[in-house]
Amino acid sequence: MSSRFASQGLRITILGAGAWGTALGIVLARNGHRLTLWGHHPGHLEDTRRDGVNHRYLPGVVLPRDWTYETDLLAASGDADVVVLAVPSHAFRQTAAALRGWKGRAVVSVTKGIEFETGLTMCGVLRQEIPGVAAGALSGPTLAIEVARGIPAAVVAASQDPEVAALTQQLFLAPRFRVYTSTDEVGVELGGALKNVVAIAAGVGDGLGFGDNSKAALVTRGIAEVRRIGVACGAKADSFGGLSGLGDLTVTCFSRLSRNRGLGERIGRGDSVAQVLAESVSVAEGYPTARAAWQLARAKNVETPIIDEVYSVLYEGRQPLEAVRSLMTRDAGAEV
Repeated sequence: MSSRFASQGLRITILGAGAWGTALGIVLARNGHRLTLWGHHPGHLEDTRRDGVNHRYLPGVVLPRDWTYETDLLAASGDADVVVLAVPSHAFRQTAAALRGWKGRAVVSVTKGIEFETGLTMCGVLRQEIPGVAAGALSGPTLAIEVARGIPAAVVAASQDPEVAALTQQLFLAPRFRVYTSTDEVGVELGGALKNVVAIAAGVGDGLGFGDNSKAALVTRGIAEVRRIGVACGAKADSFGGLSGLGDLTVTCFSRLSRNRGLGERIGRGDSVAQVLAESVSVAEGYPTARAAWQLARAKNVETPIIDEVYSVLYEGRQPLEAVRSLMTRDAGAEV
């Protein structure tokens, strides 16, 4: 591996002071890296710095006291060796554009989303906004609070460039945070993004009072849809049986900590989409991703009945029970 990818004691800037960015900062700090955390809300950052706790997103988790906190993005990233982007997908392009001309080693996206206007994953957006960037992604079945508390987890570091994937692996690999590598960047990113849409459907089922049989069927048919879209976009089918496919889908559909499952549950119980979104502290990426996935499936001529029904509930006012009835009364056929 080239010396430009030496990974000991690096200066790392995390853009995004939410739950996931903060949790990954803990992992990186434990690995001996120097951390700068950037956020756009000065009051939130100052409270986090003063108390050593991100009360809004990771209450009760004590943070290292040697972190640097910064609200100026250029000041935060200027001398960083690696930048980790942990901002919501709707703010990703704007944030990436602010890094144009940055001369560090690599930018790692940990945002799970698809851009509606282009159908690009976050690494695709990075390459458009920062020509020549060494870009990679980190994805997998990871609930932020569990990672922050050091509960064992496993993820995938993916990049078109094997050296970037290896660098990302070295940065994050820890006794309780296992990191695998992949060169199927598109597959890993699409798996991480699309599972959130299926998780909303799983939550709707919970809200309607459905049982384990229903959710097992949903997860199985959901991963089939995710795989179909991914393969149509050039991903490897096998990737969707891995950590960023089936693994991430499973935890997001079943965990009580899942924001996307929780959003769906409230809708299933009768709350309006607008009400749930207005009352949410953290972003549920499945909401914008449902719209992007619905459009992407049509562009690629892929059949996605579950994604279509989630889209109809979120954006067209369809009642959850009507969506379930539509799925259950479709023409019967072979499983594969």
